[in-house]
Amino acid sequence: MASQTDKSLLSAELEEEDDEEFRQLLLQATQKIQSAMPSVRDSKPIQPQPGFCIKTHAGSQEKVFVNICRSLHIPAPPDLSRQELECLIESDSASSFRIPMSLGEPHAELDNSGNGCTAYDVVVNSGFFSKVEADPFFKEFFITVALEGLADKYKMDVNHPAWRILKNRKFMGSISGQTIRTKSSPVIQEMDFSSPVLPKFTILAEPAGGAPEFLLAEIHLPRVGSARELSLELGQDRVVLRGGPDPYVLDIYIPHDIVPERSRARFHRRPAVLTVKMPIQPQLGPP
Repeated sequence: MASQTDKSLLSAELEEEDDEEFRQLLLQATQKIQSAMPSVRDSKPIQPQPGFCIKTHAGSQEKVFVNICRSLHIPAPPDLSRQELECLIESDSASSFRIPMSLGEPHAELDNSGNGCTAYDVVVNSGFFSKVEADPFFKEFFITVALEGLADKYKMDVNHPAWRILKNRKFMGSISGQTIRTKSSPVIQEMDFSSPVLPKFTILAEPAGGAPEFLLAEIHLPRVGSARELSLELGQDRVVLRGGPDPYVLDIYIPHDIVPERSRARFHRRPAVLTVKMPIQPQLGPP
C-alpha cells in the first residue's frame, strides 16, 4: 500500500486535564520550518539509517554492494506523482530532475563467501525513501539514478542491468557516518543531532483482543516543556518524532497500516508524555 507521509508540527500545547479529543496534526510542514532556519556551519555529521542493499558489478567480475540508507537531514526532491514522473522521463527535461543524495566513500568488505568486495553508502531523505519503498516504479528509477551517480563520481563501470536487491540483509558490512554540507542547503535544519536520545515509548493495540481498531503510542519526553518543541511525522506504517533540548529522535516502523489524516496527538505537559492515537486502516473482507 502506498505510503504518504503527513509532515506536520504539533499544533498547540495541551494540558493534562484537557478533555478535548486529540487535536489533528496541523500547521507548517516540517520542511518549510527547516528551510527558514539559518545555517551557522558549513557541514555537519549525520548517522544514516539502513534501508536496503543492492548487489551489482563493476565491469564483469568485481562485486559491488550499494547500501541505500535514509536520513531526515537530507533534503527531499520535488514531490512528483507516478504519472508526473512518467511524463518527465519521456520528456526532454528528464535530466533536470535532481534527487538530493549523499554518496559515501567506498569501503572494503567481505561477502558471504568470505571474498573481498566493495560497498558504497547512498543516503536519501527518509520521506522520499518511504515513497521509493512503496512504489516499484519510483524504486527502479531511483536505483538507476543512484548507480549513475556512483559511476560518475568514482569513474567506474557499474553494470546497471545486472543489479538486484538482496532479500535477507539491509546493508553490507557497516554503515559509517557521513558529513553533509549545510551552508548551501538551507533546507537542512541546523540542529545538533550528533548524540540523539532515543525516548522511551510503548505502542498498544486497541482493543487488545481480535482485530485492532487503532494504535495508541505513549512517548516519554522528560526534558520537553511544550509541544511546540516537537516535530511529528506520520506515514501509513511509520512514526518519526524529533525535537527537544536533548535532542530526542524516534524513527520506527509499525506492523499496521494507519490513517495519518485521522490520527490525533496530545502532549501532556506535567508528566511530559506525548500520546498519539492512530486509527488502523480497515481490512477488506473476502469478496
